[in-house]
Amino acid sequence: MGNTLSLVRLALTEFLDNLHTFQTLQARIQRSPGLPLPNPSRSFWSYPPSPIATHVSQLPTHADFIVVGSGITGTSVVRRLLYNASAEGHNVRVVMLEARDVCSGATGRNGGHISPPLYHDYTSLKRDHGQAVAQKIIKLRLAHLEELRSVAEQEGILTESQWREVESVDVFYNSDMFEKAKRKVQTYKADLAFDAEHHEVYEAKEAIEKYRLASDTLGCISSSAGAIHPYQFVTGILAKLLSRYPDRFSLCANTPCASISPPTSSNPYYTLSTPRGTITTPHIIHATNGWASTLLEKLRGKIIPFRGNMSAQRPGQSLPIPGSDPTSHRSFVFYTRPIGYDYLTQLPTGEHELMLGGGFAQDGDEGYEAMANTDDTTYSTRTTAHLSGVLPRYFGEDNWGREGVPLEGGEGMWAEGRVKALWSGILGISVDLIPWVGRLPRVVSGRSEPPLSSVVKSEKEEGVHVSAAPGEWIAAGYSGEGMVHAWLSGKALADMVLGREAEGRLGEWFPDIMRVTEKRWKKAKAENLLDALDD
Repeated sequence: MGNTLSLVRLALTEFLDNLHTFQTLQARIQRSPGLPLPNPSRSFWSYPPSPIATHVSQLPTHADFIVVGSGITGTSVVRRLLYNASAEGHNVRVVMLEARDVCSGATGRNGGHISPPLYHDYTSLKRDHGQAVAQKIIKLRLAHLEELRSVAEQEGILTESQWREVESVDVFYNSDMFEKAKRKVQTYKADLAFDAEHHEVYEAKEAIEKYRLASDTLGCISSSAGAIHPYQFVTGILAKLLSRYPDRFSLCANTPCASISPPTSSNPYYTLSTPRGTITTPHIIHATNGWASTLLEKLRGKIIPFRGNMSAQRPGQSLPIPGSDPTSHRSFVFYTRPIGYDYLTQLPTGEHELMLGGGFAQDGDEGYEAMANTDDTTYSTRTTAHLSGVLPRYFGEDNWGREGVPLEGGEGMWAEGRVKALWSGILGISVDLIPWVGRLPRVVSGRSEPPLSSVVKSEKEEGVHVSAAPGEWIAAGYSGEGMVHAWLSGKALADMVLGREAEGRLGEWFPDIMRVTEKRWKKAKAENLLDALDD
């Protein structure tokens, strides 16, 4: 009887603890993320700072398009807006507002991967949305590798962006997880023949020898992917745009948008309030990802902020260094448990730092502590302790060798041990795990749109509209996979805003399932994430 009562008491305690955690989380995801906090943790990517890091253009009183956010999404939108309008001879005015320094959000704080989840998601995407939709999403993700290279080349920043092809290696330590992954690969290769040759499965012995991994590795799955310096890519493009369009593009760092007012009888535009003054516009593009629901209250519980953790580490002296041979460049994803993973890529220059992030399940209550947490001024002690110590274990202590030492004449601003830097960043998790891209219905924005009479008009041809009907727009909710969703989402969004969907041939390559609709908004619920995690 005593044992039974003890078990009942234990079960009840666990139930109440779980209920408290759930209720706490529910309350947290329904509150405003607020504005990005000043003095965020120092990201290794953002040093040295770009010359435009604190650029502040004079804030005009009116703009044709205002983009809120200066990460990869906002940069993609601005570039496409300016390029297409200019190509057609229209002198539109675009303003970008950034709450902190330029590219100080998730883009400048991520892992630097262009590694799309392919076989990992294909089976569930096919089950939930059908084969055609699943394949369109996969193709969009795959397209980012070449798209980012092409853009970097066009802008003359290929070298500084550090774009490179890598072999992506998924490493497994659990037999059930490895067998499940192999079945997913079989389905993926059967349905997507065009990408089948890029996936290889290696069993334990071959995997350990080929990739110099620890002896408890059960197997690996390799595929083609890429990597990039996200901060230098984005800031490099924005610098080019400022130079190319000096009279049409305004970049305002440290100019947060505090509020948005709808049009009135005396003012037919949106009015955005900032510490530097107010500005009006017929079009607002939200490119704030994890902070989206600060200005869009109806998206609370739909796009949930999530604090991720990153590190830059010196490699052990026995690890191979990537060289001029492209096959020597690799990224890794380490799967040690059903929920969460660690991800790693290695820089091609400098001390060839290992950029390691992850540790989701280490962050208290199976990661719930990171949910709806927008404090990137610090990082999780438990998660970063895990990240700081795990690499020799993944590769094996003998393969790791002696600890790396700082280069003589190095920067002197980073720690001298294995771990040079630790920081955090705020992701935006979509509760249905599909990005949100497109025009915001009034029920979602919570504001009435400016009248059609306020649409952007051509200066050359009377009666010709340069944009779609006025409104609010968004591209956000990439669920930690921004580098394989954000750029093309921003490109598609710009075409929508300009009313150029046909010219941009969006019907051919952009998945309509990513569009924002009232029906989707009503259906998306946070508890759906729990079911998705079981896949």
